[in-house]
Amino acid sequence: MLDVVEARSVSPVFVGRADELGALNDALARAAAGEPQALLLGGEAGVGKTRLIEEFAATAARDGAVMALGGCVEIGADGLPFAPFSAALRALRRQLPDALAAAAAGQEEELARLLPELGDTSRGRHDEEGMARLFELTVRLLERVAADRTVVVLLEDLHWADASTRHLLAYLFRTLRSGRLLVVATYRADDIHRRHPLRPLLAELDRLRTVRRIELGRFSRDEVGCQIAGILDAEPDPAKVDEIFERSDGNAFFVEELAVASYEECCTGLTDSLRDLLLVRVESLPESSQRVARIVAEGGSTVEYALLAAVARLAEDDLIEALRAAVGANILLATPNGDGYRFRHSLVREAVSDDLLPGERSRLNRRYAEALEADPTLVPADERATRLASYWYHAHDAAKALPVVLDASVEARRRHAYSEQLRLLERAMELWDTAPAAVRAELRPVDHTEVYPPCARDPENGPLTYLDLMAEAAVAGRLSGERERALKINKRALHLLEDENEPLRTAWFWSERSRLTQLLGRGDGWKELATAQELVRGLPPSEVHAAVLGLVANWSMLHKPGPDALTAAERALEYARMVGARDIELNVRLTLGGLLVDAGDIEAGFAEMYRVKEEATVLDHAFVLGRFHVNLGSALEGVGRSREAVHVLHEGAEFARMRGLTDTEAWCWGNLADSFCSLGSWEEASEAGINSERVGQSSKPRAFRAAYHARLALARGEPAEAGRLLTAARGHFGPDGAMPQNALPLACLAIGIAAAEGRLPDARAELGRALDAGFPPGTQRYGWPLLLTAAGAEADARGLPVAGPGHTETVDRLRTAAKSLATGAPVWLAYEQWVRAELQRAEGRDTPPIWSEAVTAFEPIERPYDLARLRLRLAESLLTAGGEDERDRAAELLRLALVVADHLGARPLAESVSLLARRARLVLARDQEPAALTPVDPVEALGLTSRERDVLRLVAAGRSNRQIAEELFISPKTASVHVSNILAKLNVSGRGEAAALAHRLRLFALPEAPTAQATG
Repeated sequence: MLDVVEARSVSPVFVGRADELGALNDALARAAAGEPQALLLGGEAGVGKTRLIEEFAATAARDGAVMALGGCVEIGADGLPFAPFSAALRALRRQLPDALAAAAAGQEEELARLLPELGDTSRGRHDEEGMARLFELTVRLLERVAADRTVVVLLEDLHWADASTRHLLAYLFRTLRSGRLLVVATYRADDIHRRHPLRPLLAELDRLRTVRRIELGRFSRDEVGCQIAGILDAEPDPAKVDEIFERSDGNAFFVEELAVASYEECCTGLTDSLRDLLLVRVESLPESSQRVARIVAEGGSTVEYALLAAVARLAEDDLIEALRAAVGANILLATPNGDGYRFRHSLVREAVSDDLLPGERSRLNRRYAEALEADPTLVPADERATRLASYWYHAHDAAKALPVVLDASVEARRRHAYSEQLRLLERAMELWDTAPAAVRAELRPVDHTEVYPPCARDPENGPLTYLDLMAEAAVAGRLSGERERALKINKRALHLLEDENEPLRTAWFWSERSRLTQLLGRGDGWKELATAQELVRGLPPSEVHAAVLGLVANWSMLHKPGPDALTAAERALEYARMVGARDIELNVRLTLGGLLVDAGDIEAGFAEMYRVKEEATVLDHAFVLGRFHVNLGSALEGVGRSREAVHVLHEGAEFARMRGLTDTEAWCWGNLADSFCSLGSWEEASEAGINSERVGQSSKPRAFRAAYHARLALARGEPAEAGRLLTAARGHFGPDGAMPQNALPLACLAIGIAAAEGRLPDARAELGRALDAGFPPGTQRYGWPLLLTAAGAEADARGLPVAGPGHTETVDRLRTAAKSLATGAPVWLAYEQWVRAELQRAEGRDTPPIWSEAVTAFEPIERPYDLARLRLRLAESLLTAGGEDERDRAAELLRLALVVADHLGARPLAESVSLLARRARLVLARDQEPAALTPVDPVEALGLTSRERDVLRLVAAGRSNRQIAEELFISPKTASVHVSNILAKLNVSGRGEAAALAHRLRLFALPEAPTAQATG
């Protein structure tokens, strides 16, 4: 009975999980039909995730699917970079060597970062672009392999995943588009505490419609009974089932352990401690097997047989016997590829490892390290550096650990595993002072660092310094998204440099700090950048000098565009060419092209940007090409060429997605939303904004989406919602909200919302702040709409009490500000004519010819909403002028405007058009007969009674309900009822909007001013 129970400690009968298995099989069927699938399978440790996956995999394999298993590998507390993907690709290579070779053809050098068997990886970029390229190629490889066969990629134990694996998985799930591919990833849910790095990834993936998450629950009492029956091959005692169910709480692994312990009668005195429960069967093994189990526990999540033999130092027959006993007791299992061993359950491994004595742990790690040093072929090549570094580090031998930890950091960088590179560099900095000076003296920058330019140093013969490590770690932190850690390292480095005479290195750290400050939203980064600029001033040309000047030029373009920014870009370009810094040169030229466009030299600017694209294409410089699409699309939109911008930005979004440049893709979608708004494609604009937020990694896409939606809400007659979104946008922008390209559109929105809600003083205050800040050269694309919105608000308020004494002053300030804005592009000139017409309307001097000029200027420009608004104004002016011809022309203008307003859902515009038509007795539908020419009362056209007319007149004049009641000799309650009815008929949300509507439609030629109330 004892031997039978041991052999059957895992139930041969698959218990329960019908729904979960059905979901997996459904996903497999969809994948087989050509619709790639992604699933996340979570559950607590021991709940049965692996068993479910094994059952599913067996079914999938029988149906002809190719299975590729990869697990996250834990060594000590560390995870191996890309381990599950490397293992899965290795499995595909074993099963489909020809197909994988064909799919990887031409990209072997890059893909070798994941699968070293494909070739050498010594060359290539070590930055965001290199990592993005690797991610793109990995996804394309899987799609190609799965093009004509069903492939299932199983990635286990995500709770151990390194950051690079998490980033690659997120990219895979976001970008998977084709192929008969199913990706299933499992994780231990009870390990995902609030600060676990997998937690934000799970939240991000939950937002993707293409990803399903399955949570595996515990067994019911009946399922526990079935499991025990399978283990025993007999019906268990119901009382024993109750006992085991109560103690295991339905956890499948605990059921197994308790069932075996109970029926082996070795549970006498068994405590409720989980650790004791997990160790009890290990301690029942022969001593040699226990020793081997302890060795395996410290070697990592899996240990190769040859490495285990070298560390165990047992005769081979004795080792095999010890392993046989551990495998027979279901403590250890052979790995799927048959060349090593692992614990059947990670909980047991953790318990055995925790039971090691401190000296025992370090001794075992030393023996692992010595064995691996003696024969590096004992482990796969892609794991060698990381595992050796981990073993020596946990052996507490700084002299041995420091060099190999640095080697492992280089290997991580080479594979674009920047989070792991940062962790290893931090470990090297920890070891630096304890390692012997002789060991440190042998280390060279050329072997271990690359981010800081040599700048007159000798990287091959000069010694590696602690500051070199800090520079490398700071950049690794920025590239991996660990910006807080990067900033902390940067501050420490600058503190150390206070006593050193190294201006170039100090300038380099200050420029990095500027980037981090901006990325973290702690400021605009100028103070840090200005410090760097001052440090390099007067020094001979160098790569650091060119980089600092390039950053200054780009910062100036965003924060202070104009002649100074142009000069900075030209100077940066000169230095970059002088020192042969090609990357810096291309980026500076893109900046220069954008500045030329803003300065009015439009075609020259575009020509320069296209030249950069050609050169970057030859060099396959993905980051520059991504930035080209973002900047060119924005520049085209800025000069009114929105249709061209959409084409460029669509191309850019697809390019960025293919290359894994998520921030670039987010910017492309955000700029697309802007261009779609201009073109009157508001639904597409909303969708583009959603895509920007979905893809983006920072708060800026959320800010842009909120701003676009606020703009649409305002145009659709929802000022309260627009105000809420405006507040959200400002919060998301943070310090970046002060940049002109953000501050001016937000101010324009604020003015429009205040005007729509009848808060003219607030609109003027917002305008005053914007005018006081001024419009830097090159910001006319944002300045003209702002002036137009403010001018329209003043024109709507002309002659009304709300206009007050500030009306004339505001109009004068607007006219002065308009003179400072450029008109070099047709769209800028069209806005200038519109602003001029609105200012004349604000003074009561507008005429049909001036509105006709503005309409003519906008007709060639694809701005349907703006053109519809202008047609309304021209029609209004024509009807005021009178004459039959003018009436016919006005009717056609209003009809065209109404078509656009209805199509866009622009309620305020549609209401204004309809009301004007009703007042003038114009019929806009062509299939209706014209009505009498006698104009209709505008208030009656809104469906208001005579009493409601009086109440609305007083509301428009700013009266309260009490004041209205006193003037009309009614009760305040009755006045309140009238106001509520008016709000409902006008379809507005408050008194301010009602007053604003009355002012805008000029329902009352001259409302009475509020009278002073008697006191006492």
